[in-house]
Amino acid sequence: MSERKRKIFTGGQKAKVALVAVRGTKTINEIAQEHGVHPTQVSQWKKDLMDNAGSLFEGKRGPKSVNGQNDPDRLYAKIGQLNMELDWLKKSLDSACRRAPDLGCSR
Repeated sequence: MSERKRKIFTGGQKAKVALVAVRGTKTINEIAQEHGVHPTQVSQWKKDLMDNAGSLFEGKRGPKSVNGQNDPDRLYAKIGQLNMELDWLKKSLDSACRRAPDLGCSR
């Protein structure tokens, strides 16, 4: 028995197949044969396209990108870390000024 490797399609390739299916100029079987996929897969990609097409036009400027920089939990953790570092630096400076008053500390 020969083993066939699974084909991996990019998002662009899937979108192209799904758009051809949405147009309706060819049957699902014709599209599947042209692109070398199973007809069920073409139907699934078409359904996915139809279900998610509305999200492309949500909001004023399209879908909001997922940005890890704006994650509230991550930002609160960073604030906590910076506060701890600031406190440590303040204590270190106070300690250094007490040990060597000739450094010109204004405290």
